[in-house]
Amino acid sequence: MSESSRSAGTQALAPWLQRQLEGLLAQRGHALLLAGPSGLGQYDLALALARAWLCERPTSQGACGQCGSCHAIDVRTHADLRVLMPETLSLELGWPLDEAAQKEIDDKKRKPSKLIRVDAARDAVTFTQLTRSRGAAQVILIFPADRMNNESANTLLKTLEEPLGEVRFVLATEAAHQLLPTIRSRCQTHVMSWPSDAEALHWLQDAASQLTGKSVTPELANAWLQAAGGRPADALRWASVGLQAQAWSQLPQALARGDWSLMADWPPAQQLDVLQKLCHDLMAHRAGAPTRFFSADQLPAPPRWFTLSTWSRELFTAARSVEHPYNAGLMQQAWAARTRQVLASVADA
Repeated sequence: MSESSRSAGTQALAPWLQRQLEGLLAQRGHALLLAGPSGLGQYDLALALARAWLCERPTSQGACGQCGSCHAIDVRTHADLRVLMPETLSLELGWPLDEAAQKEIDDKKRKPSKLIRVDAARDAVTFTQLTRSRGAAQVILIFPADRMNNESANTLLKTLEEPLGEVRFVLATEAAHQLLPTIRSRCQTHVMSWPSDAEALHWLQDAASQLTGKSVTPELANAWLQAAGGRPADALRWASVGLQAQAWSQLPQALARGDWSLMADWPPAQQLDVLQKLCHDLMAHRAGAPTRFFSADQLPAPPRWFTLSTWSRELFTAARSVEHPYNAGLMQQAWAARTRQVLASVADA
């Protein structure tokens, strides 16, 4: 389920995640790295593993969901679980910050960090040296692991390689290539499995119905899955903004006309995501390959390859600073003008 729709309470795992959970619980090893693209449930699977490792009555299917340990995780108070996240994500998902960090943010001395701070990594190392409070293990969950900078990652290296006692790590990421090789080499990597089309559609209909309070048709759920490239949790984000099936199919031609109205109210990161998906599909179509996010008949005629590859590099560069726009309105105008220019260049191809 998407980050914005999760709560502290226990929720049943999606079927493709449950299968992976059972397989991973049968493995040995003290450090797991869950890797794969966004929208496949890395965080949910990581938390399910932590729950099972700490559960007082675990089974081969996972945690019991009823013991004191499971309850402590539900309410974010388990003394033997340390969660390393960017402070922005910790606040969103209800994981408490340490008192010093919370006070600095409350006193407006700084904003919540979007990276995993080195102070949090040092606290995690200290945590592993403490006596266990409840059971036989301690667990450190790190998500997204790629949000560790070099200093934070290096702080954890020795503990990750040779933890004291029964300490287990689960790292989850949507960008494993951004992790230090020394971090990856100390973990057993598990590549996230994709759900079947039927599983993804059924799960998305149920999750979106709970999110919106309305029944969701297969046609609409399929449109969200198409917009997300088949990734269910990402598709749920489209449900949360009320994306309509017809609007998505009309979007490429609208952008080619310079009409930005369909996504004018979306956050800059989501607008940029659409442009990157459109560029990807135009490049695929130009090369004679299948498209992924839009049907080929929904696309404008693809520009020259050089034009598309240049635009792709520009969008990649823009993604590095999209969370810190100097002026979102001006940035949107620049993107709209550039998109229209690129898509109009087919006349010169």
